[in-house]
Amino acid sequence: MPATVSQIADIMIASGSRALGYGELLLKDIPADRFAHMPLPNMNHAAFNYGHLSIYPNRLLSMIGRDDLVVEKPGFTDLFKAGSPCVEQDGRYPAKDVIASYYVDRYQALLKALEGVAEETFARPNPAEGRMRELFPTVGKAVNFLLGAHHMMHLGQVSAWRRAIGLGSAM
Repeated sequence: MPATVSQIADIMIASGSRALGYGELLLKDIPADRFAHMPLPNMNHAAFNYGHLSIYPNRLLSMIGRDDLVVEKPGFTDLFKAGSPCVEQDGRYPAKDVIASYYVDRYQALLKALEGVAEETFARPNPAEGRMRELFPTVGKAVNFLLGAHHMMHLGQVSAWRRAIGLGSAM
């Protein structure tokens, strides 16, 4: 492990920390009984967005060689993977506190783990297959996208969803 945080990791940590902080801010006043409510057809609700985001840190931990930090939540991958349908709460979604605590825990673990990642690790080929490897051919490019832009894209959905259910801005 490097004695200091690599420049690439430092940049990713700054962006990822901001995304996590914004994610926590958006979460704080969402009523638990509305967490999986769809105010409009085809609008992903907060439960789905946070559940979806929560499955990515484990993938990234594996990419950076930290499988020892992976903590799977049974059922989350099938429920929240890309392409899974988002529906009005029908009993399939875990409670807000279960999803929210897993989301925060996984991103905190990833951000801490990034502190010890050497530059060479980020230069390795992306182990994902298909479109993800095509778009992001290195580990660094994949981690940077999934920790930053992908994260914030889904938080933007949560921000719009908040307004649709009458909560308004979290800022």
